Amino acid sequence: MPSTAVKRRALLSRLLALPGVYRPQADTELLGDELGREDLGVTTEVLEIGTGTGAVALSAAARGARVTAVDVSRRAVFTARLNALRHGLPLRVLHGDFMACTQGRRFDVVVTNPPYVPSPSARVPSSGPERAWDAGPDGRAVIDRICESAPFILRPGGVLLMVHSVMCDPERTLKRLAQAGLPAQVTAKASVPWGPVLHSRRPWLQKQGFSEAGEEREGLVVIRAQAI
Repeated sequence: MPSTAVKRRALLSRLLALPGVYRPQADTELLGDELGREDLGVTTEVLEIGTGTGAVALSAAARGARVTAVDVSRRAVFTARLNALRHGLPLRVLHGDFMACTQGRRFDVVVTNPPYVPSPSARVPSSGPERAWDAGPDGRAVIDRICESAPFILRPGGVLLMVHSVMCDPERTLKRLAQAGLPAQVTAKASVPWGPVLHSRRPWLQKQGFSEAGEEREGLVVIRAQAI
């Protein structure tokens, strides 16, 4: 029988993405691989923050978990719903801010591939495809909010899985989570080629100390935190 990882990659290859919706990339796969290590079942409640095409949420639903996915992009919400319908998988997809959408609820597993690319603009975009990656001058506008909110959306013993770039300072994420009462560690790493966005910002990234001259690869990490 095909492994969970093989099934997940087959699912990724068949997902639709409307224009402007973040397509599954290396960070999506890395996060999905780590979610594949978690024990999911029919009683497991999963939340995905920033679902995009629904790739990670659907991989959890395919394993029987009860999954809620949230995104601030209406196109992403429509795309995730469409992909769930095409694959015959139950998925609740909500539009809006993740805390507002899940008020009063707690989950066993929270997964997220948040915007994490450092941007010259101090303002986080409120529209357009850039919402999927731009995250303020240090790339942490959404990361820090998730760290602060995690204790309020995780059940005791619940797990947070978050992927982001090493440009965003993983040690700072670990510290923020620990301060919030969630012991955390890096459980996976990857090195991937720079994409168009990083290439377009090379002079600014070098000036800010995010990269070295001639650098062509980006480090990714998955951080796993667990509520006590």
